[in-house]
Amino acid sequence: MAGPGAQLVSSFPVAKEPQKPRPKKVPELPILERRNWLIHLHYVRKDYDACKMIIKEQLQESHGMCEYAVYVQALIFRLEGKIQESLELFQTCSILNPQSADNLKQVARSLFLLGKHKAAIEVYNEAAKLNEKDWEISHNLGVCYMYLKHFNKARDQLNKALQLNRHDLTYIMLGKIYLLEGETDKAIEVYKTAVEFSPENTELLTTLGLLYLQLGAYQKAFEHLGNALTYDPSNYKAILAAGSMMQTHGDFDVALTKYRVVACAVPESPPLWNNIGMCFFGKKKYVAAISCLKRANYLAPFDWKILYNLGLVHLTMQQYASAFHFLSAAINFQPKMGELYMLLAVALTNLEDTENAKRSYEQAVALDQCNPLVNLNYAVLLYNQGDKKGALCQYQEMEKKVNVLKETSTLDFDPEMVDMAQKMGAALQVGESLVWTKPIKDSKSKQRAASGKPSSTQQPLGSNQALGQAMSSAAGYGKTIQLSSGVGISAPLAKPPSLPLEPEPGSETGPEETTEPQERRKEK
Repeated sequence: MAGPGAQLVSSFPVAKEPQKPRPKKVPELPILERRNWLIHLHYVRKDYDACKMIIKEQLQESHGMCEYAVYVQALIFRLEGKIQESLELFQTCSILNPQSADNLKQVARSLFLLGKHKAAIEVYNEAAKLNEKDWEISHNLGVCYMYLKHFNKARDQLNKALQLNRHDLTYIMLGKIYLLEGETDKAIEVYKTAVEFSPENTELLTTLGLLYLQLGAYQKAFEHLGNALTYDPSNYKAILAAGSMMQTHGDFDVALTKYRVVACAVPESPPLWNNIGMCFFGKKKYVAAISCLKRANYLAPFDWKILYNLGLVHLTMQQYASAFHFLSAAINFQPKMGELYMLLAVALTNLEDTENAKRSYEQAVALDQCNPLVNLNYAVLLYNQGDKKGALCQYQEMEKKVNVLKETSTLDFDPEMVDMAQKMGAALQVGESLVWTKPIKDSKSKQRAASGKPSSTQQPLGSNQALGQAMSSAAGYGKTIQLSSGVGISAPLAKPPSLPLEPEPGSETGPEETTEPQERRKEK
């Protein structure tokens, strides 16, 4: 028996507490990547000086073999504008890691920024072999081909990019290529698809509105421009376009109110001052019009539309020498436009230089196959010089153009033009006077100019220059079709991705502004 104080031992097994596993030791990072996290931290905070110091220490420890440190150093060089240095460092990254598509994309981007588009295409093709389904590679290849004028290849690459991933920037570039080829309808279809995909993108809405405005579809233009202003009331391009629509319909005061808003955002805009000048011209404030147009000419000295308007205003003010000066300058930049030669001939006629006026009219007749005013004004000059046979020939050419316009147009001809044509017909004894019901734009001032009485009430060419200039940016030539330089940088990635390529501002011209090679005029 158990003695007193003895304890009974249970025959059941005692459950033991499970032992906790010993924590594993965190593996040490290799020396090549020890400070990568710190480099990335300073880079996304844009503390580039501290970042460069850490990169320098890391490269010293690793004897220049740390790929990420070299990569970020190259990105910093690019931000500082040292494109060649960044190219060399990205090439070093490609040597350290030849299987990285990101490294090749950055090499190609640096080549693109240096203007070496063919070399950039070769590198992008190498990157595409490593990653066939990369949207950026296809998009950037399309941009490079566009700069080389290989539009078919550019379209193929951009369509491929859209199949991989739909992005607003790719739609914008594809529409821009169609505009460069003069296919406005296809460009509109592309932008309509883009707006359906991204209905709040004000750049796309403004672009589409401007395209409709260019085609004369004012209701659709107003709708899209209004949507753009709904999402961004300070969108100066949409405001400028809306003002130009009001100006077209003669609401000069309302248009000027809109232009005041634009002047606060972009006070150095040539289209803005051109349109303000033509508003004053419509209000018959000619001195103010010339002042604004000369400011526009100072800001854009090679814009032929501004020079055209300056010549027109000076013709209206009967300052024929000044008109000759600006119209001659406009012809140097737009040598294939018959109306410019016609107005130049009007100025020369009033300067009593008949021989050069005839030469200018001959050039206008050769270039312009649609406008009957050219032939009518030429007929008036020849008749006044006693050349009835030549005047009759030009009158008959005018009748042919009028008959064509009757079949294709719906507007009425200017009454003064009809009156002058009837008087000319009676003087030449060519039968009954014509009854015209179909149109020719810009007729009033030119007809008055032919009779020596300039007018201020016509709608001059280029008064809606906002359309031409804004189309440049809206079609992708503009300064806002770019991704932010911070895209992808603040994300916690091992390497910031390369950005899609975008055109440099102002590097291209729109199809409505392209001109044939300049031809020097041999006139006094």
